[in-house]
This record gives sequence, structure tokens and C-alpha cells, in this order.
Amino acid sequence: MSIGIDTITASAVNIYNPVNTKESANKKTADPVKTDAKKDVNDKSVEGAVFEKSSEQPVNKATYSINKKSPEERAAIVQQMKQAQEDQQQALVRMVEKMLSGQAGKYKQANSGISMISGTVTEEARRKAAEDISEDGYWGVKQTSQRLFDFASALAGDDVEKMKKMQAAMNKGIGQAANKLGGLPSLCQQTQDAANKLFEDYYESKNIKADE
Repeated sequence: MSIGIDTITASAVNIYNPVNTKESANKKTADPVKTDAKKDVNDKSVEGAVFEKSSEQPVNKATYSINKKSPEERAAIVQQMKQAQEDQQQALVRMVEKMLSGQAGKYKQANSGISMISGTVTEEARRKAAEDISEDGYWGVKQTSQRLFDFASALAGDDVEKMKKMQAAMNKGIGQAANKLGGLPSLCQQTQDAANKLFEDYYESKNIKADE
């Protein structure tokens, strides 16, 4: 069944021009005061509703739980924190010792063709070791010193005092690597100097000198 243009036009007129309906008449006679009052009650965007506060505020009791502990319990917590920090420093010492030993091994392999683990290496392995200790290589000064600093930073966070302790732990680890191997090549010394420079730059960014 087809619908004529006149029928569609008439329907459109009735939809958009409901002038004579009862609903329209009721809207004209509605009490504007009551309508506004109802809107105030239901409309959540009203300023009073937005800023309404509950009389009961939640209290974070866990924040103050430490105050309820005995002096002995608080002392035990402090000791645990100190031990955790010492454990972090020792972990860094071991990691640095292992890292510098690895760098020294790559240096020896590249310059003498000798591996500290397997003895004589192939020419291809020697060339690969030389690439590894180059300026942009994984075991080069730049990348190795940056890893040392990054590991220390990860353990210390943005805490200057902890960073100083981590720097001391780093240098201790390098010293242990030197004792273990009977000395370190110049590459490792350059790496240590570069890592300490990164620490100095960090302290400078905080307007603090390393010896303060």
C-alpha cells in the first residue's frame, strides 16, 4: 500500500504543531512555582546537591596503628627496615661484582682471544667481544655505567641519602671484582668513573654535593 505525499505532510504538521491538544493547554496553566520546586528536588546538578557532605567522614585508622604499638614492637620494625636496606646494598654489591667481572672477561676475550671460562675462543667470538666492549656496545663504558646507576636508582628511589649508600655499595662491588680477578682492565676503571659521574650529576640536580 502506498502513502501519498499529502498524508505524510499532514502527519508532519500534526507532530510539530500540537497547538490545540489538551496537553498543550495543561502546560499553559501549570503553576511555574511548583514546577521549579519539583525540578530543584530531582535535578542533581543543583549546587546544593553537588556540595552536600555526609556528616560521617571515613577515618584511615591504619595510618595511626603504629602509635598503638609498644616501644619494643616499634624498635623491631625499625630494625627490619634497616635490615631490608642492608640487604638491598648487599644485593647491589653482588650484582656489581658480577657485572664488572663480566666486562673484564669480555675485555680479555676481545684483546687476547682467551675466555676466562672456556679458554681459547674462535676468531668470530673474539670479534663479537670487541663489538660488545666498543663505545656503543652492551659491555662498553657508556651502557655498563648507565646500568650500574640505574640499578642503584631502582633500589634507592628518589632518595639522596639512599643513593649515597648505593653509590658506596657500587664501588665496594667493583673493588671486590678487582680483588677476585687480581685487578681490572682500564675499561672497568673507566666504567667506574663514568658511573660515579652519573651519581654526581644526580646530586647536582638536587643542589647537593656528594660529600654533604
